[in-house]
Amino acid sequence: MQSKYPLINFDPVAVSVGPLDIHWYGIMYLLAFLSFWAIGNRVAVTRSWFGWTKQDVSDVLFYGMLGVIFGGRIGYMLFYGFDRLVQSPLSLFKVWDGGMSFHGGLLGVILAMAWFARRTNRSFWQVADFVAPLAPLGLAFGRLGNFIGGELWGRLSDVPWAMIFARSTGFPSGSAEAMNEAWRAGALDHLARHPSQLYQAGLEGLALFLILMWYAAKPRPAAAVSGLFLLGYGVFRLFVEFFRQPDDHIGFLAMQWLTMGMALSIPMIVAGGVILLLAYRYDAERPQGSA
Repeated sequence: MQSKYPLINFDPVAVSVGPLDIHWYGIMYLLAFLSFWAIGNRVAVTRSWFGWTKQDVSDVLFYGMLGVIFGGRIGYMLFYGFDRLVQSPLSLFKVWDGGMSFHGGLLGVILAMAWFARRTNRSFWQVADFVAPLAPLGLAFGRLGNFIGGELWGRLSDVPWAMIFARSTGFPSGSAEAMNEAWRAGALDHLARHPSQLYQAGLEGLALFLILMWYAAKPRPAAAVSGLFLLGYGVFRLFVEFFRQPDDHIGFLAMQWLTMGMALSIPMIVAGGVILLLAYRYDAERPQGSA
């Protein structure tokens, strides 16, 4: 018998240079930041109504990187590892153990944008509306990093495109040969799962990027682009959560279907919808020709 599903078991180290190991996840972060910088520079040149320079793009990227890293880590420990944080506060700094939260990273970026807006005498929405369309492509790279790392996998499934993630099989890290033999024999087919990381990369990442870049191609009311980002991400993330395996140490929060990801995404949907409505209402009520 031959397995019907591919086994996902990539080496997390992309390349080794002497004693230095360069991990795929680090490469994905680098690609995310480079894509923001490259596309941001292009937008700054071609969409004059934003009033941004290339130096502005580099500066906001620097602040945003700090927000992503610190916010993502703190958010993960608060939302997904609070018990461990209480027992061992120093675990907050053990980034090599993994654990980054999108919602925490979002809060960190919001603070970074507010700080950048204050330093450059811009309104918060002027900054947020520029940044919002550039962020989803970075999210796509992050989810590809999750996929290559074989983490944050989906729920059990027998769909034709299901995959078997090595880290979800229960085999210890030193028994790759035994695991491969079991996989080749089809003995692991019952552990096939949705590749939810790819769903997220395609929806929260690429699809949302294309939607926002199209929407922001013309001048919009202040805060409208940001509102659409929150709404779009929340809807896509809520949808994918029905296919993503809840964190083992948290499980379902209620009713055997509500996950932490859903609980954090629903407020984003509400906030995004409200911001969009208010943005267009304020724009319609504003005296014609006013700034």
